[in-house]
Amino acid sequence: MKASRIQVLPVMLIPVALGGLGAYVWNGTFHPLLFILTLIGAGTAHLFSNMINDLWDYYNGTDAAAQATEGAISTNSGYLTKGTWSLRTFAAVTWGLFAIAAICGVILSIYSGWLVLVIGILGALIAYFYVAPPIQFGYRGKGYSEVAILLSFGVFPVVGAYFVQTSIIDYRAILLSLPIGLLTTLILFNHHFLHWQADRQAGKRTLVVVWGERRALVFSRLLLALAYLTLVLCVLTAALPIYALLALPTAIPLYSVYGRLNAHNESPAYLPLMGASLKATIRCGIILILCLFLQGII
Repeated sequence: MKASRIQVLPVMLIPVALGGLGAYVWNGTFHPLLFILTLIGAGTAHLFSNMINDLWDYYNGTDAAAQATEGAISTNSGYLTKGTWSLRTFAAVTWGLFAIAAICGVILSIYSGWLVLVIGILGALIAYFYVAPPIQFGYRGKGYSEVAILLSFGVFPVVGAYFVQTSIIDYRAILLSLPIGLLTTLILFNHHFLHWQADRQAGKRTLVVVWGERRALVFSRLLLALAYLTLVLCVLTAALPIYALLALPTAIPLYSVYGRLNAHNESPAYLPLMGASLKATIRCGIILILCLFLQGII
């Protein structure tokens, strides 16, 4: 659980739940066993992505750079850098999680259609080549990683969970994926502030490294605004009920954190931003789940 950083698993389970509930609300379709299998598959795929990220960051030296850089805050599990597990054990657990996710994907594709497998394969390729050579798009600093997170933690799980239930694609599922996907992208973007100087030394060109703190903070605020604007868009297009607007105040605690940051900050100053980003995502997601559930039963 610690090695896979299971505490952040809700950011994957929430969009899966939204997609499944969307199928129930819009189509009156819900298959509990398929939904549970989707949760297991998506959850293990997420834990695999966490661990494969740690594995390749260890190979590429970014974790060592974070430890050696004064003030930088390492966000990996520490199971490799501290020698808690051997490299062989860590790799075995990592690929074991991948195997479980792959099995779930194959079973779901048999019942719901080949598109499930396509989504799963695309997600796996994104997770692996985020940090693995020769692509390493998470190191390139051109926004590739942000787009990848939006797809992997927004579009794919919401649309995929909806498709598992219905075997069709609906524009409302795509719209529904945007608020939670953008909020999760914001979490991953903000975590780069914790160790951006170490990333620069290791050659990892995140947008924070490329732009610097000032411009990156502007973009961080923009992501926050876009996430909640797309929530309003979902209500306007009937992808969400009107009372889903009750999720808008979840942005307030996160927005207030920005006011306590300067143009340049020490790494620990960004810990509240990270914590507030995670809380906003989970709170907003839970409210949207409750709103869809309520809409489905009334």
